[in-house]
Amino acid sequence: MVDDRLPTRVRVGYALGSLATGAFGTVPGLLLLPYLTDSLGVAAGLGGILVLLPKAWDIVANPLAGRLSDRTVTRLGARRPYLIGGGLTVAVLFAALFAGPASGAAGAGYVTVIFLLTATAYAAYQVPYVAMPAELTESATERTRLAGARIVVLALAILVSGALAPALVDAVGGLAGYRVMGVGVGALIAVGALAAFALTAGAPTGRIATAAGTLRAQLKVAAAHPPFVRLLACFVIQAVAIGTMLAGVRYFADHVLDRPGANSILFACFVGPALVVMPLWTRLGRHLGKRAGYLLASVLFAAGGLLLAAAGALGAGWAYGCTALVGIGYAGQQTFALSMLPDTIAAASARTGRRQAGVFTGLWTAGETLGLALGPGVFGLLLSATGYVSSTGGGVPQPASARTGILFGFTVLPAAVMLLGLLTLRRYPPGGGAELDGRAPGGGRVSRGTAPGGGPDRDPTSTSDQEEHR
Repeated sequence: MVDDRLPTRVRVGYALGSLATGAFGTVPGLLLLPYLTDSLGVAAGLGGILVLLPKAWDIVANPLAGRLSDRTVTRLGARRPYLIGGGLTVAVLFAALFAGPASGAAGAGYVTVIFLLTATAYAAYQVPYVAMPAELTESATERTRLAGARIVVLALAILVSGALAPALVDAVGGLAGYRVMGVGVGALIAVGALAAFALTAGAPTGRIATAAGTLRAQLKVAAAHPPFVRLLACFVIQAVAIGTMLAGVRYFADHVLDRPGANSILFACFVGPALVVMPLWTRLGRHLGKRAGYLLASVLFAAGGLLLAAAGALGAGWAYGCTALVGIGYAGQQTFALSMLPDTIAAASARTGRRQAGVFTGLWTAGETLGLALGPGVFGLLLSATGYVSSTGGGVPQPASARTGILFGFTVLPAAVMLLGLLTLRRYPPGGGAELDGRAPGGGRVSRGTAPGGGPDRDPTSTSDQEEHR
C-alpha cells in the first residue's frame, strides 16, 4: 500500500498556522467588549454591535478570499502567498487595534475601522489556510491527523492568548495594559503565519483541477452539496454559543464570582483539558464515527454550561470544574467539525472535477467568524437589557439584574444554543457526502472513483478509510 502520510515538517508547519487563528479567534471575543465598556465607557449594547459589524463583513470578504486563492497560481503555490501577506498584516493591525484614542466616541470609531481592516486581512489568511488540507492529501485518515495536529496547536494558542492576554492587561493596568497586550498577541500571530509559510514549502498539492465558473456559480455548487450545508449550519450556530461564552468570561469572573483575576483561571480550565483529551477524541471518532463523536462532544459542552449556572451559589471551585467539562466538549466539537469539513469538500470536488476548496472554506470561515462575532453582540445586548453600567475605569458596582444577565449569558444561553445546532446534523451522511456520487450509506459501489472519505480515485476497499467513516 502506498504511504499517504504527509512529511512531518508539513504537518507541524500547517498546525503552527493555528497560532494565528487561535489568537485572533480568541482575544477579540474575550477582551474587545470589556475594553469598550469598561475602558472607553461605550454603552454595552453599542459595544456589542461595534464588535459584530466588522465581523459581519466576513460574509462578503471570506468567499471572495476563497475564490481569489482558488485562482491564484504562483511559484509559491496557490495558498501560501496569503499565509505570509495576510498573516503579517493581521499581526500589525491587531497591535494597532488597542492603540487608539482613549475617549469614548473617538475610541469607538477608531476600534470599528481598525477592526474592519483587521478582519479583512484575517480573511485573506484564514480562508487559504483552512482550504489547504483538502489539497494536501486525498486520504480522509491523513486529513484527520492534520486536523488533530492543528487542534492541538489551536488549543495551545487559545490557552496562551486567552489566559495570558487578560493577565497581561491586569498586570500592566488601564489602557497601557491593553496596548502592551495588543503588541504581544500581534507577535504571536506573526510567528504562526511565518511558521506556516516556511514549513509548508514544497508540500504536495494533490490533484487540483483548474478553478472555473463565476463566484455565483461556485456558491451555487457549494449550496447544492447538502452535507456541507448541514455541517456549516451546525458549526455557525455553535460558534454563536462559543462566542457568547467567550464574551462573558471577564464579566462572569468580576461580577458573579467576585474574583477579578479569575478570568485567566477560567480560561485555563477551559482550554487546558483539551490538550489531554484531544488524542482521545480522535481515537473515539475512529470507533464511533465522526458524526457520533461530534454529537457527544456538543452534549458535554452543553452539560458543563448548564452546571455552571450553580456557580453563584457553589463558588469558584465548582465554576472551574464545570468550565473544564465545557472545555472537554469544545475540544471534541472542534476536532470533529474540522476533520469533517475537508471530507465534504473532497466529496463535492470529486463530483464536479473543479478546484473549489477556497470557496467552500470561504463560506465556512465567514460563517464561523460571523457566529463568533454574534456571540459578543448577543451578550452586549443582554447586558444592556439587564441594566449593565459602563465606565471608563471599571470596578463600578452592578445592579442585581445585570449580574443575573451575566450569569444567564455565560451558562444557560450558550448551552441551549450549542444543542440547537445539533438539529442540523440529523441527516448528515457518514462519509461527508461521497454517497451522493453513487454510494449509499448502506453500501454499494462508488462512481467517479470516490471513496467514502470523499477523496478521488481511492481504493474503495481501503480498511483505514472505511473504519474512519463507519
